[in-house]
Amino acid sequence: MVAGVELGGTKAVMMLARGRTVIAHAKFPTFEPEKTLPQLRGQLDAWKAEHDFAALGIASFGPVRVDPSACDYGSMLATPKPRWSGAPIAGILAHDLGLPWRIETDVNAAAMAEWNWGAGRGLDSLCYLTLGTGVGGGILIDGLAVHGALHPEVGHLRLRRAVGDGFTGVCPFHHDCVEGLISGPALHARFGRSAEEVSEDDPVWANVAYDLAELIGAIVLTASPQRILIGGSIGLDRSFLLQQVRALFVERLAGYLPHISAAAAQAFISNPELGHEAGPLGAIAVGYAALDHALSATKKVDCV
Repeated sequence: MVAGVELGGTKAVMMLARGRTVIAHAKFPTFEPEKTLPQLRGQLDAWKAEHDFAALGIASFGPVRVDPSACDYGSMLATPKPRWSGAPIAGILAHDLGLPWRIETDVNAAAMAEWNWGAGRGLDSLCYLTLGTGVGGGILIDGLAVHGALHPEVGHLRLRRAVGDGFTGVCPFHHDCVEGLISGPALHARFGRSAEEVSEDDPVWANVAYDLAELIGAIVLTASPQRILIGGSIGLDRSFLLQQVRALFVERLAGYLPHISAAAAQAFISNPELGHEAGPLGAIAVGYAALDHALSATKKVDCV
């Protein structure tokens, strides 16, 4: 049994699970870290006392330090979310639990869940994009999350804009990067009200679809994933965008990639099979990865 914490910009979802079978579930709003992290730790302590789970997986919004060799491993880096820069996420959630743990970005974790139990099964490579409070992308190659100096931050790419789209963006770092253009706060600024209140036939959605298609094109031409999954509250609740995005994506490629056609794009760009559960189940997948690593590290090989 493994515990998972999906720490999002708006809410945190916790799970206790065996595989993808959920044993217990809890949800908390994401306030300042001084309030939210102790609440999550309290729930973990209660679960551990009752169920004695074997590992912990943390899936966090970012950017977050995911390099175990770094002195600030498990901490939030500079983020647009007020008061969260430098927050010791793993330092509070995992400290003194006495079991294996790992932290990943929320999007890498969701991609891991889909690779294990959802739309990524049988694939060698996969990209999971989330559109919600922020915009992020997780990339898996051979089932392993892509890391480097940090981790992919595709939401902060600045890409070609639609002709006539004068929206300046809301990202405090880059203004009109992808996150500054199509995240939840960006859509609120574009429409002047919550995106939930905007009808599907509003012409501004065409600019949103254009920006998302540009992002997908950039990812496909650099990382070459076999499938792109669009999740997050906006990606899942505004699924009408997918048809516009697919058409724009194919049009912008202009026949350059032989495996991408209008027909192939239907399966190539889709919603996650796990739906809204991809995020919290991603934290469970991260926990199982931590457990597997710990178990393999204990095995001894006799050399003759």
